[in-house]
Amino acid sequence: MADNTNSAPVIKNEMERVLNLSELELDYSELNEYLQDLTNLAARVTNSEISLVNLIDSFTQWSVSRTGIGLEQMQREDSVCQYTITGDEGLEIQNLEKDERFNDKFYVTADPNAKYYFGIPLKTKEGNNIGALCVLDSKPKSLDPEKKELLKLIANEVIRRLEFLKENNKLREQLRDLRENQKKVSHDIRSPLSGIIGMTEIIKAELNPDQAENIIKMLTAIRQTGESLIDLADQVMMRDSEQKTDDEYTCSDFAQKLNKLYSPQAQSKKINLTINTDGSSIDSYPKNKLLQIVGNLISNSIKFTPEKGEVHVDLQTRKEEKDQVELFIKVADNGVGMDEETKDEILIGGKKSTEGTKGETGFGYGLSLVKHLIDKADGTFRISSKSGEGSTFRIVLPMK
Repeated sequence: MADNTNSAPVIKNEMERVLNLSELELDYSELNEYLQDLTNLAARVTNSEISLVNLIDSFTQWSVSRTGIGLEQMQREDSVCQYTITGDEGLEIQNLEKDERFNDKFYVTADPNAKYYFGIPLKTKEGNNIGALCVLDSKPKSLDPEKKELLKLIANEVIRRLEFLKENNKLREQLRDLRENQKKVSHDIRSPLSGIIGMTEIIKAELNPDQAENIIKMLTAIRQTGESLIDLADQVMMRDSEQKTDDEYTCSDFAQKLNKLYSPQAQSKKINLTINTDGSSIDSYPKNKLLQIVGNLISNSIKFTPEKGEVHVDLQTRKEEKDQVELFIKVADNGVGMDEETKDEILIGGKKSTEGTKGETGFGYGLSLVKHLIDKADGTFRISSKSGEGSTFRIVLPMK
């Protein structure tokens, strides 16, 4: 169901929907290889020029897999699929040029000059429409029921693959935790064993060999067993070290990912997006969770910063008490800012988004989602802002 009082549809269960999408922990830039065969199939069975798998968050429609077009993202309010996800059935528009909602959109007035659209919502097992599988053509037409049913089957397979990726990511996280536990156990074992070996040498030195031959043999066996266990612990720690080197993911890697995903949004609004980092390792924290948090903040800042404005992101790690490593994130803009009431509503997770500086529709829940994810990660979230003076968002996340 949708509330059509605004120029674009607002979904009533929007918070539940964007939470469901975030829980999949997807990296939108890496999905094309997993879904390309399905978009190719969708285009072929419908004899369409273009096929897309679109995922829709609070701010952006991400074309995570595509055939016949290079489009990777667009503002959510410009998309046709924002209407598709308001219902449970497919949405067919035989001629976009004759629909006042879309006849002035760039994909209708310029390349690829789209006329026809048909989209199927991508519904999760929880019942939320997180996006759509759609086909487009440069000529008006209509699909027969059989082809529409085939698209539904393809859409179901898209969801199955996304769910599989989620489970695969969980397994990777569990393996990472297992390696960390192995390293800790190996370290904890090594110290007492070294003490035992040292004690056997002291006792042997004080014994008379002629009077305690059997005891010396027992002490020698204890020492040899202890040394074998230390060697085993060292091997575990060495293997872990090698794996960490191969899998190392740094703040610099993360900054490159953010630039790839969000620079197009900034450039479309002539906003200067800069990302600074200390280059430290963050491979102990799942990168896709970080993408959900930082990405939503960047999109929010771009939305509420006027043309030729600036958005700055800082990423760095610090070692705190008891050797706890924490990730510090700051996203600052020189946009419209917010008043104290708005800040308080966001920090209790109850504020819906409002219209952006270029009239971008307020779909809501972008910052509420950020607050939810930070709380779930046992992090802290602070906002410094004044109306007309921009906003600064500061986050601290404990690293595992």
